Amino acid sequence: MTSISDIRIAPSILSADFADLGKEVQAIDKAGADYIHVDVMDGHFVPNITIGPNVVKALRPHSAKTFDVHLMISPVDPYIDAFADAGADIITVHPEAGAHVHRTLQSIRARGLKAGISLNPATPIDIVKNVIDLCDLVLIMTVNPGFGGQSFIPLIDKIRDAKAIIDTVDHPVDLQVDGGITPETAPIAKAAGANVLVAGTAVFRDGPDGYAKNIKAIREA
Repeated sequence: MTSISDIRIAPSILSADFADLGKEVQAIDKAGADYIHVDVMDGHFVPNITIGPNVVKALRPHSAKTFDVHLMISPVDPYIDAFADAGADIITVHPEAGAHVHRTLQSIRARGLKAGISLNPATPIDIVKNVIDLCDLVLIMTVNPGFGGQSFIPLIDKIRDAKAIIDTVDHPVDLQVDGGITPETAPIAKAAGANVLVAGTAVFRDGPDGYAKNIKAIREA
């Protein structure tokens, strides 16, 4: 059973103030974030454009916390080295974003980083079975990627199935859930097996003075 102390909170800077991202990263670090979740979108793989490796590099000095970089871009392979060089600690990719996700995960690990695979709501869980030996993180999207502030899609069975696959391997693999995470939905994701929760709007909605309170509320929900 996952305890409160096992839960890691990864605020998504997609919901931060982009005019002052450095200070925003410092603020969520100080407020108790475990990871800094960086959503990278290209306007092609998902219907939004966010940031690139130069911004990640600029943000890296503002926090020593784990930079959890979620690449929602296609093709993804040409950019692995750039995000690794920029300071990512974890790089998570989608199986649809390249021809050979097995090779993509290998290339991430070859750079000494943790590798993650992300599944959109309609992406079958079975894909994970064939690459779980190369994964340090499995991300279940509980919204369709592209925008913050969406409502949680209750893919409880999918989260449980991911946890069952993770339990077949003998190395640590985090189970992350991203999309509509709030103090109301966090217990649902946790009960299904998640140990890393990505939250954007629920953390950033009250401004810097509310970040610690909001992170605590999700962690303790």
